[in-house]
Amino acid sequence: MVPPKKPRRTAERILEVTLLLFNRFGEPNVSTTLISAELGISPGNLYYHYPAKDELINSLFDRYERALGEILQAADGVENVEDAWLFFHMLFELIWNYRFLYRDLNDLLSKNRRLETHFQFVLKNKTRAMHAMLEGLERNGSARMTRAQAAPLATAMVVVVTYWLSYEYVRDPRHALEPESASAAMGRGAYHALALLMPHLDEASRSHLDTLAAAYLAD
Repeated sequence: MVPPKKPRRTAERILEVTLLLFNRFGEPNVSTTLISAELGISPGNLYYHYPAKDELINSLFDRYERALGEILQAADGVENVEDAWLFFHMLFELIWNYRFLYRDLNDLLSKNRRLETHFQFVLKNKTRAMHAMLEGLERNGSARMTRAQAAPLATAMVVVVTYWLSYEYVRDPRHALEPESASAAMGRGAYHALALLMPHLDEASRSHLDTLAAAYLAD
């Protein structure tokens, strides 16, 4: 009996290190030469697994897109502000883990046709999830809004989620994308996305949201 093949560990290691470098320095500032040097492998070994830099980017994006799909499904189960708070934190944590995509989003989309196409689906899926979350809040009495109000609200939430890291970076370029800033930055993002709901929440839900957000707004 032929034993099963071992996983392609080198290919996995390449992606892990590439993600760390992209997140740390930004994708435009990381060359395949730097990646191979960081891994301690030859450029030829890197090219064997990923013949072009775009293949590294696309492979990382595929991982992100799969993880995003799983998180967005959780929007269907949101019933109250605490559920929504957890949902946004999960979403922002994933975005932080793949922050190079958002840090360099416009540049990446202008250079990579596959990402340009797939990110359209990302936006549509985020928007669908926001609508599902709003419907859950309204159905369970935590919020009140009309369909006409829900549409622009869902879009505004998608905009905050998609461009929050860019805002944080402009706000504090030297520290915003450092690991020690992650918790506070993502907490602020979750709060400001949810704060769009404030006019539609009942009094108890507004009070609870303020309590949940207090630790992230201290500064």
